[in-house]
Amino acid sequence: MAERVLVIGGGGREHALAWKLAQSPHVQQVLVAPGNAGTADCGKIRNSEVSVSNHAILAQFCKDHNVGLVVVGPEVPLAAGMVDDLTAAGVACFGPSARAAQLEASKSFSKAFMDRQGIPTARWSSFTDAQQACHYIRTASFPALVVKASGLAAGKGVIVAANQDEACAAVMDIMKEKAFGSAGETVVVEELLEGEEVSCLCFSDGFTVSPMPPAQDHKRLQDGDLGPNTGGMGAYCPTPQVSQELLVQIRETVLQKTIDGMRAEGAPYKGVLYAGLMLTKDGLKVLEFNCRFGDPECQVLMPLMKSDLYEVLLNTLNGTLASNAPLWHQDSSAVTVVMASGGYPGSYEKGVQITGLSQVEAMDVQVFHAGTALKGGDVISSGGRVLTVTAVRPSLETALQAANQGVAVVGFPGAVYRRDIGHRAIAHLGQRSGLTYKESGVDIVAGNKLVDMIKPLAKATSRAGCNAELGGFAGLFDLKAAGFVDPVLVSGTDGVGTKLKVAQACGKHDTLGQDLVAMCVNDVLAQGAEPLFFLDYFSCGSLDVGVASSVIGGVAAACQLAGCALLGGETAEMPGVYGPGEYDLAGFCVGAVERPALLPRLGDIGEGDLLLGVASSGIHSNGFSLVRRVLEHTALGYDSPAPFGEPGRTVGEVLLTPTKIYSLLLLPILRSGAVKAYAHITGGGLLENIPRVLPNELAVDLDASRWSIPPVFSWLQEAGGLSEDEMARTFNCGLGAVLVVAPPDAQRVLRQLQAHEEAWIVGSLAHKQPGMEPVVVRNLKQSLRTGPSASAAVQHIAGGGCHGDASTSHKRTRVAVLISGTGTNLQALIEQAKRPSSSAEIVLVISNRPGVLGLKRASLAGIQTRVVDHKLYGSRAEFDTTIDRVLEEFQVEVVCLAGFMRILTGPFVKKWSGKLLNIHPSLLPSFKGVNAQKQALQAGARVSGCTVHFVAEEVDAGAIIAQEAVVVEVDDTEESLSERIRHAEHKAFPVAMELVASGAVRLGEDGRIAWQHGAHN
Repeated sequence: MAERVLVIGGGGREHALAWKLAQSPHVQQVLVAPGNAGTADCGKIRNSEVSVSNHAILAQFCKDHNVGLVVVGPEVPLAAGMVDDLTAAGVACFGPSARAAQLEASKSFSKAFMDRQGIPTARWSSFTDAQQACHYIRTASFPALVVKASGLAAGKGVIVAANQDEACAAVMDIMKEKAFGSAGETVVVEELLEGEEVSCLCFSDGFTVSPMPPAQDHKRLQDGDLGPNTGGMGAYCPTPQVSQELLVQIRETVLQKTIDGMRAEGAPYKGVLYAGLMLTKDGLKVLEFNCRFGDPECQVLMPLMKSDLYEVLLNTLNGTLASNAPLWHQDSSAVTVVMASGGYPGSYEKGVQITGLSQVEAMDVQVFHAGTALKGGDVISSGGRVLTVTAVRPSLETALQAANQGVAVVGFPGAVYRRDIGHRAIAHLGQRSGLTYKESGVDIVAGNKLVDMIKPLAKATSRAGCNAELGGFAGLFDLKAAGFVDPVLVSGTDGVGTKLKVAQACGKHDTLGQDLVAMCVNDVLAQGAEPLFFLDYFSCGSLDVGVASSVIGGVAAACQLAGCALLGGETAEMPGVYGPGEYDLAGFCVGAVERPALLPRLGDIGEGDLLLGVASSGIHSNGFSLVRRVLEHTALGYDSPAPFGEPGRTVGEVLLTPTKIYSLLLLPILRSGAVKAYAHITGGGLLENIPRVLPNELAVDLDASRWSIPPVFSWLQEAGGLSEDEMARTFNCGLGAVLVVAPPDAQRVLRQLQAHEEAWIVGSLAHKQPGMEPVVVRNLKQSLRTGPSASAAVQHIAGGGCHGDASTSHKRTRVAVLISGTGTNLQALIEQAKRPSSSAEIVLVISNRPGVLGLKRASLAGIQTRVVDHKLYGSRAEFDTTIDRVLEEFQVEVVCLAGFMRILTGPFVKKWSGKLLNIHPSLLPSFKGVNAQKQALQAGARVSGCTVHFVAEEVDAGAIIAQEAVVVEVDDTEESLSERIRHAEHKAFPVAMELVASGAVRLGEDGRIAWQHGAHN
């Protein structure tokens, strides 16, 4: 049975513990008291307002709420006897007893214990009189310059003085001025040790110790270990300074000795023991003990733990560590960087808004909150150390680089943080003799790992003529096998420009692959060519496998959308050429066209031909240097709410909308012979691209009132004060492609386009008079000002001219789609929602399984995605509640189940009654449940099909919205019938979605379908 766990504390350490515990299948829910903004509502994790100071109330709370385990994070509750009191009340609690916690709560006790047990430590003495302490400082035969408050001081009660006067001043500050309150009634004065400081933590069940990988904290506030001491400004793990031999020595001479000594002195130690060590020229010495996970060490240890933390804690409490040692991820390094409030560790401002948290989630780093709180939906600062950004990478250098990139995305005024976490380790590694290629900055192992990761992605792009196998010196393509008779090869190459900078700043890399493929494929189309294969070039200063695989994974997915094979590529790691986190992309596409079908057909193009425009998705991949310059002149950042585009999206998200790929849409139309020329509206905008496919004697007359201009262009024009000419010469202004057709063919081609995409008749060709501009764009300024609602929708041909009637815009119904796999029905729904006449807007796709193809389909369509993994929830009700909360967050009005393989609970179905659609592969009410096709064949049915229905609590019993019939053939098998029914589903589901979204169909109070006449459509 899954347990409920309560974590005591509210810092980054507690967030990290809750995060790791929530990953356990044994844990139903993690409560954190008091918690912070990061633990307020995060999957299994919730905050609790239970009092943690009154142990009797806390024990009763645990019993009332079935809390199976309490994990104590900070030192103060341990010293106050929380573990003792809860254990006595019958509540399992992880941590040492109050007596054992004296190792941290009293530094004078700890030092005396080390002397008794023969544990190496610095020379020392304790004092309750300030004058005696100062006399000791001035007369000691060693540099007695470390002054410590003996009691608990939140990790800040240690002063490392530069000289004797400074040490005496610290004594007076602690004992006379009460800088740390009662914690400073006794001070410990220690010898100043020199060497490398490391943190070695272990689990202990009272007998066995199980060491964790060694870590290193950074106490000083500023880079270079300058500035005042703090609670810790960052950490990394593991430390290369600690060899395996030294780790064995630490285990035997410090950790095991301590556990054995505490047991011998009548205070058995169960929990986490933290030994702060100094590696001196005279050997290792213990600086201090802590009786809990360190903060920020915990934030690097938890991501490196391979074992289930919940199981580890139980093994520790049950005394079974000897046979169940925790496992840790090898060949990985973790770095965490603390972001602190301005003024810390002194006085600082609270309530400062924190931005960029949603953007950093996509960067494969983890943010652990500390001093944060929620206020009106915003995350604000509430403490000195505000949060930590943790990255795990194959090397320490790349982990630090990734963590610093994450820090750069998160922002709040006055933020203080270090940029050199791990600098001692990096220097240590640099002292090794015998340079390697990896030490020079090129990691061949990482490169090979990347190739292994992308091989299956490339394989999935195989097509006729090519099997897309990576690994050879060159790729092969068989034109004859692809069906070509007299082909002409067509090639194109491009990049994505400074859109890269936006992606790198946002930490969002997965959509750039589509941009790269689209820029090349759409160019090849201009010759009428079918794209056959694609090659990519990825160059960087230091290879981040996670980033590179995200980019190239996007390339592979886009190749599938384009119908071409990812035949090969090059990954170039060039240290010193690119800055940290920077990379560049280039792509190369080869296509082929039968010789008679080559475009443009310049001899056929003439005056009076019409221009059909196909919608862009936004800026695409050109003009981003100007876009970034406009942003610099505004107060907006990439994480700011976008004043353009769909509500709820950030500036970065809108700008990174991927470029549309037109090949599958346009190839059948180009092959029909009706299109005389096709222009890809790329760099150079409307003014320079259309003339590239026209005879010199013809001019272009465009009317911007005839197409829908996305709001981002209106904003750019206004915010940047850009002229009409600058807009038309730089941007596509809403048209990604322009086709040239004869007037008699225009309406037919337009209908073909509009079946899948927004398209309009946008202009015509005229004879170019002397001195006339090659392209004239009328009404652009006005259309930019009035926005897309003023643009024409319904167009027809009359008398050789083109006419448009303004359509009335309507509010679209917000739709979410729930999936579990490939999302083929999802794709059909997306295509329907793209139509300008559609009443549906798909705003969200939720999957209960991570990494499925359907999520990629949604992402490539610019639709927000969420993963709610059912495996992480203890019950169906908890899973459904989370789904419901996400739907509410996105203000969803209708939900479509498209291959969603989970049974929803009754309360969920009741709440969404009349708004929840599902599709079943039979003509209901016949053949309900599973194996519908098999049932139909066994029954000898002559007609089968599919049914879209409202979801009811009884399976497949809801009111029927739409059906599509499929004739059962004599020789049909389950597979062949299923395949034809799938095609029928792609017709029926969009129709049903449209009927419900438009209001034409609703679920009546009697549970039957009610038709609404006059609904918008």
